[in-house]
Amino acid sequence: MRPFSLIPMLFAAALAWPHGAPAMAGETLRKIQQTGTITLGHRQSSVPFSYYDTRKQVVGYSHDLSTAVSQAVRRALQLPALTTKLVPVTAQNRIPMVVSGNVDLECGSTTHNQERARQVLFSTSFFVISTRLMVHREAGIQDFRDLAGKRVVVTSGTTSERLIRTFAESSGLKFQILTAREHEESFGALERGQADAFMMDDALLYGERAKAQQPLDWIVVGTPMTREAYGCMMRKDDAQLKRIVDQEIERLMRSGELLAVYRKWFERPIPTKGLNMNWPPSQDVLDLFQNPNDRPLQ
Repeated sequence: MRPFSLIPMLFAAALAWPHGAPAMAGETLRKIQQTGTITLGHRQSSVPFSYYDTRKQVVGYSHDLSTAVSQAVRRALQLPALTTKLVPVTAQNRIPMVVSGNVDLECGSTTHNQERARQVLFSTSFFVISTRLMVHREAGIQDFRDLAGKRVVVTSGTTSERLIRTFAESSGLKFQILTAREHEESFGALERGQADAFMMDDALLYGERAKAQQPLDWIVVGTPMTREAYGCMMRKDDAQLKRIVDQEIERLMRSGELLAVYRKWFERPIPTKGLNMNWPPSQDVLDLFQNPNDRPLQ
Protein backbone atom coordinates (compact mmCIF):
# COMPACT_ATOMS: atom_id res chain seq x y z
CA MET A 1 0.00 0.00 0.00
CA ARG A 2 1.39 3.43 -0.89
CA PRO A 3 1.89 5.87 2.04
CA PHE A 4 -1.22 7.96 2.81
CA SER A 5 -3.28 6.19 0.13
CA LEU A 6 -6.14 5.90 2.62
CA ILE A 7 -6.32 9.64 3.21
CA PRO A 8 -8.47 10.54 0.17
CA MET A 9 -10.90 7.72 1.01
CA LEU A 10 -11.16 8.89 4.60
CA PHE A 11 -11.90 12.42 3.44
CA ALA A 12 -14.47 11.24 0.93
CA ALA A 13 -16.45 9.77 3.82
CA ALA A 14 -16.10 12.90 5.95
CA LEU A 15 -18.69 15.61 6.28
CA ALA A 16 -18.44 18.50 3.83
CA TRP A 17 -16.31 21.41 5.05
CA PRO A 18 -18.57 24.40 5.84
CA HIS A 19 -17.53 27.34 3.67
CA GLY A 20 -15.72 30.04 5.63
CA ALA A 21 -15.62 28.11 8.90
CA PRO A 22 -12.33 27.92 10.84
CA ALA A 23 -10.44 24.63 10.76
CA MET A 24 -10.91 22.49 13.85
CA ALA A 25 -8.18 20.28 15.30
CA GLY A 26 -7.64 17.16 13.20
CA GLU A 27 -9.54 18.48 10.19
CA THR A 28 -6.81 20.49 8.50
CA LEU A 29 -5.99 17.92 5.82
CA ARG A 30 -9.66 17.60 4.95
CA LYS A 31 -9.91 21.37 4.56
CA ILE A 32 -6.77 21.47 2.40
CA GLN A 33 -8.09 18.74 0.13
CA GLN A 34 -11.51 20.29 -0.29
CA THR A 35 -10.26 23.84 -0.89
CA GLY A 36 -7.06 22.96 -2.78
CA THR A 37 -5.29 25.57 -0.64
CA ILE A 38 -2.79 25.43 2.22
CA THR A 39 -2.27 28.52 4.40
CA LEU A 40 1.32 29.02 5.53
CA GLY A 41 2.24 31.44 8.31
CA HIS A 42 5.53 33.26 7.78
CA ARG A 43 7.66 35.80 9.59
CA GLN A 44 8.41 39.19 8.06
CA SER A 45 11.92 39.88 9.36
CA SER A 46 13.44 36.66 10.75
CA VAL A 47 16.55 36.73 8.57
CA PRO A 48 17.56 34.29 7.15
CA PHE A 49 14.68 32.00 8.13
CA SER A 50 11.57 33.78 6.86
CA TYR A 51 11.49 37.39 5.72
CA TYR A 52 10.65 39.81 2.91
CA ASP A 53 13.20 40.58 0.22
CA THR A 54 13.36 43.92 -1.61
CA ARG A 55 10.47 42.87 -3.87
CA LYS A 56 8.30 42.06 -0.84
CA GLN A 57 8.56 38.34 -1.63
CA VAL A 58 8.84 35.85 1.23
CA VAL A 59 12.22 34.11 1.22
CA GLY A 60 14.46 32.20 3.61
CA TYR A 61 15.58 28.85 4.97
CA SER A 62 12.28 28.12 6.73
CA HIS A 63 10.28 29.32 3.74
CA ASP A 64 12.14 26.90 1.46
CA LEU A 65 11.37 24.16 3.97
CA SER A 66 7.67 25.01 4.19
CA THR A 67 7.45 25.07 0.39
CA ALA A 68 8.87 21.53 0.23
CA VAL A 69 6.51 20.40 3.01
CA SER A 70 3.46 21.84 1.23
CA GLN A 71 4.36 19.85 -1.87
CA ALA A 72 4.61 16.72 0.28
CA VAL A 73 1.06 17.48 1.49
CA ARG A 74 -0.09 17.85 -2.13
CA ARG A 75 1.40 14.46 -3.04
CA ALA A 76 -0.07 12.77 0.03
CA LEU A 77 -3.54 14.07 -0.84
CA GLN A 78 -3.04 13.18 -4.53
CA LEU A 79 -3.95 16.73 -5.57
CA PRO A 80 -3.00 17.81 -9.11
CA ALA A 81 -2.19 21.28 -7.78
CA LEU A 82 -2.10 23.09 -4.46
CA THR A 83 -2.50 26.84 -3.96
CA THR A 84 -0.27 28.34 -1.27
CA LYS A 85 -1.66 31.26 0.71
CA LEU A 86 0.99 33.17 2.67
CA VAL A 87 -0.07 34.93 5.87
CA PRO A 88 2.36 37.10 7.88
CA VAL A 89 2.60 36.39 11.61
CA THR A 90 4.52 38.01 14.46
CA ALA A 91 6.23 36.68 17.55
CA GLN A 92 3.19 37.79 19.53
CA ASN A 93 0.37 36.31 17.39
CA ARG A 94 1.94 33.26 15.69
CA ILE A 95 0.58 30.72 18.20
CA PRO A 96 -2.96 32.21 18.31
CA MET A 97 -2.98 32.28 14.49
CA VAL A 98 -2.28 28.54 14.40
CA VAL A 99 -4.71 27.69 17.22
CA SER A 100 -7.54 29.70 15.62
CA GLY A 101 -7.09 28.10 12.20
CA ASN A 102 -6.00 31.28 10.44
CA VAL A 103 -2.88 29.42 9.32
CA ASP A 104 -2.50 25.68 8.74
CA LEU A 105 1.26 25.52 9.23
CA GLU A 106 3.83 27.99 10.56
CA CYS A 107 7.51 27.46 9.75
CA GLY A 108 9.62 30.40 10.83
CA SER A 109 11.87 30.69 13.86
CA THR A 110 9.63 29.30 16.59
CA THR A 111 11.21 27.50 19.53
CA HIS A 112 9.65 24.19 20.52
CA ASN A 113 9.32 24.10 24.30
CA GLN A 114 7.03 22.31 26.72
CA GLU A 115 4.91 25.38 27.46
CA ARG A 116 4.14 25.98 23.78
CA ALA A 117 3.60 22.27 23.14
CA ARG A 118 0.57 22.47 25.42
CA GLN A 119 -1.02 24.84 22.89
CA VAL A 120 0.17 23.57 19.50
CA LEU A 121 1.77 20.57 17.82
CA PHE A 122 5.40 20.77 16.69
CA SER A 123 7.04 19.00 13.79
CA THR A 124 10.41 17.29 13.73
CA SER A 125 12.91 20.02 14.62
CA PHE A 126 14.68 21.67 11.69
CA PHE A 127 17.24 23.89 13.47
CA VAL A 128 19.09 24.29 16.77
CA ILE A 129 20.16 27.66 18.16
CA SER A 130 21.72 29.20 21.28
CA THR A 131 20.53 32.40 22.97
CA ARG A 132 23.29 35.03 23.16
CA LEU A 133 23.93 38.77 22.94
CA MET A 134 24.86 41.12 20.09
CA VAL A 135 26.81 44.22 21.07
CA HIS A 136 29.03 46.85 19.52
CA ARG A 137 32.58 45.53 19.42
CA GLU A 138 33.70 48.42 21.65
CA ALA A 139 30.85 48.14 24.17
CA GLY A 140 32.91 46.24 26.74
CA ILE A 141 30.22 43.58 27.12
CA GLN A 142 31.45 39.98 26.93
CA ASP A 143 28.78 38.05 28.83
CA PHE A 144 25.40 38.39 30.49
CA ARG A 145 26.84 39.56 33.82
CA ASP A 146 28.31 42.57 32.03
CA LEU A 147 24.78 43.90 31.49
CA ALA A 148 24.77 45.57 34.92
CA GLY A 149 23.73 49.19 34.46
CA LYS A 150 23.10 48.63 30.73
CA ARG A 151 20.05 48.52 28.43
CA VAL A 152 19.21 45.23 26.71
CA VAL A 153 16.55 44.93 24.02
CA VAL A 154 14.58 41.75 23.18
CA THR A 155 11.79 41.02 20.75
CA SER A 156 8.47 40.81 22.56
CA GLY A 157 6.78 37.42 22.74
CA THR A 158 9.99 35.40 22.32
CA THR A 159 11.63 32.92 24.68
CA SER A 160 14.49 35.42 24.99
CA GLU A 161 12.18 37.93 26.66
CA ARG A 162 11.21 35.38 29.30
CA LEU A 163 14.82 34.27 29.78
CA ILE A 164 16.27 37.76 30.25
CA ARG A 165 13.55 38.67 32.78
CA THR A 166 14.21 35.47 34.71
CA PHE A 167 17.96 36.18 34.60
CA ALA A 168 17.41 39.70 35.95
CA GLU A 169 15.44 38.34 38.90
CA SER A 170 17.77 35.45 39.71
CA SER A 171 21.07 37.31 39.24
CA GLY A 172 20.16 40.43 41.18
CA LEU A 173 21.76 42.56 38.47
CA LYS A 174 20.17 45.92 37.74
CA PHE A 175 19.71 46.62 34.03
CA GLN A 176 16.94 47.96 31.82
CA ILE A 177 14.94 45.61 29.58
CA LEU A 178 13.49 47.11 26.41
CA THR A 179 11.12 45.31 24.02
CA ALA A 180 10.41 45.68 20.31
CA ARG A 181 7.78 44.12 18.05
CA GLU A 182 10.12 42.52 15.49
CA HIS A 183 13.80 41.55 15.31
CA GLU A 184 14.68 44.34 12.89
CA GLU A 185 13.19 46.85 15.34
CA SER A 186 15.26 45.35 18.16
CA PHE A 187 18.43 45.60 16.13
CA GLY A 188 17.48 49.12 15.05
CA ALA A 189 17.38 50.15 18.71
CA LEU A 190 20.86 48.69 19.16
CA GLU A 191 22.20 50.32 16.01
CA ARG A 192 20.83 53.74 17.01
CA GLY A 193 22.40 53.53 20.47
CA GLN A 194 19.06 53.21 22.28
CA ALA A 195 20.19 49.83 23.67
CA ASP A 196 23.59 48.44 24.66
CA ALA A 197 22.84 44.81 23.81
CA PHE A 198 20.32 42.77 21.82
CA MET A 199 19.48 39.32 23.21
CA MET A 200 18.10 36.73 20.81
CA ASP A 201 18.80 33.40 19.11
CA ASP A 202 22.31 33.45 17.68
CA ALA A 203 21.17 32.62 14.13
CA LEU A 204 18.79 35.59 14.15
CA LEU A 205 21.49 37.86 15.57
CA TYR A 206 23.79 36.93 12.69
CA GLY A 207 20.90 37.54 10.31
CA GLU A 208 20.36 41.06 11.63
CA ARG A 209 24.09 41.76 11.51
CA ALA A 210 24.07 40.81 7.81
CA LYS A 211 21.62 43.69 7.20
CA ALA A 212 23.59 46.28 9.19
CA GLN A 213 25.13 49.41 7.71
CA GLN A 214 28.48 48.33 9.18
CA PRO A 215 28.27 44.58 9.90
CA LEU A 216 31.81 44.35 11.29
CA ASP A 217 30.91 46.80 14.07
CA TRP A 218 28.71 44.15 15.71
CA ILE A 219 29.78 40.97 17.50
CA VAL A 220 27.86 38.08 19.08
CA VAL A 221 29.04 37.33 22.61
CA GLY A 222 28.10 35.57 25.81
CA THR A 223 27.91 32.06 27.16
CA PRO A 224 24.75 30.59 25.61
CA MET A 225 21.89 30.89 28.09
CA THR A 226 19.96 28.05 26.43
CA ARG A 227 19.96 25.69 23.47
CA GLU A 228 16.64 25.68 21.62
CA ALA A 229 15.13 23.71 18.74
CA TYR A 230 12.96 25.26 16.03
CA GLY A 231 9.96 23.40 14.63
CA CYS A 232 6.93 24.01 12.41
CA MET A 233 3.66 24.55 14.27
CA MET A 234 0.28 22.91 13.62
CA ARG A 235 -2.97 22.70 15.52
CA LYS A 236 -2.85 20.52 18.60
CA ASP A 237 -4.51 17.36 17.27
CA ASP A 238 -3.34 17.46 13.65
CA ALA A 239 -1.61 14.08 13.89
CA GLN A 240 -2.15 13.24 10.21
CA LEU A 241 -0.64 16.51 9.03
CA LYS A 242 2.26 16.14 11.46
CA ARG A 243 3.01 12.69 10.05
CA ILE A 244 3.34 14.10 6.54
CA VAL A 245 5.38 17.10 7.68
CA ASP A 246 7.72 14.99 9.82
CA GLN A 247 8.36 12.46 7.07
CA GLU A 248 9.24 15.19 4.57
CA ILE A 249 11.56 17.04 6.98
CA GLU A 250 13.31 13.79 7.87
CA ARG A 251 13.64 12.87 4.19
CA LEU A 252 15.21 16.25 3.45
CA MET A 253 17.65 15.80 6.32
CA ARG A 254 18.71 12.24 5.50
CA SER A 255 19.06 12.95 1.77
CA GLY A 256 21.33 15.95 2.36
CA GLU A 257 18.85 18.32 0.70
CA LEU A 258 18.25 20.34 3.87
CA LEU A 259 22.00 20.74 4.40
CA ALA A 260 22.16 22.21 0.89
CA VAL A 261 19.36 24.61 1.84
CA TYR A 262 21.34 25.52 4.98
CA ARG A 263 24.45 26.33 2.94
CA LYS A 264 22.34 28.45 0.56
CA TRP A 265 21.14 30.70 3.38
CA PHE A 266 23.99 30.66 5.89
CA GLU A 267 27.14 30.29 3.80
CA ARG A 268 26.39 32.20 0.60
CA PRO A 269 25.27 35.75 -0.27
CA ILE A 270 21.58 36.24 0.54
CA PRO A 271 18.94 38.88 -0.18
CA THR A 272 18.53 41.71 0.57
CA LYS A 273 22.06 43.11 0.47
CA GLY A 274 23.85 40.05 -0.87
CA LEU A 275 25.83 39.70 2.34
CA ASN A 276 27.20 36.35 3.46
CA MET A 277 26.58 35.26 7.05
CA ASN A 278 29.62 32.92 6.81
CA TRP A 279 28.15 30.64 9.46
CA PRO A 280 28.85 26.91 8.94
CA PRO A 281 26.41 24.45 10.55
CA SER A 282 27.03 23.88 14.24
CA GLN A 283 27.61 20.41 15.62
CA ASP A 284 24.10 20.61 17.12
CA VAL A 285 22.62 21.18 13.66
CA LEU A 286 24.69 18.39 12.09
CA ASP A 287 23.68 15.99 14.87
CA LEU A 288 20.00 16.88 14.35
CA PHE A 289 20.26 16.24 10.61
CA GLN A 290 21.81 12.83 11.34
CA ASN A 291 19.28 11.95 14.04
CA PRO A 292 15.99 13.80 13.39
CA ASN A 293 13.64 14.14 16.37
CA ASP A 294 10.82 16.33 17.65
CA ARG A 295 12.05 16.75 21.24
CA PRO A 296 12.11 20.19 22.86
CA LEU A 297 15.51 21.20 24.27
CA GLN A 298 14.11 23.24 27.15
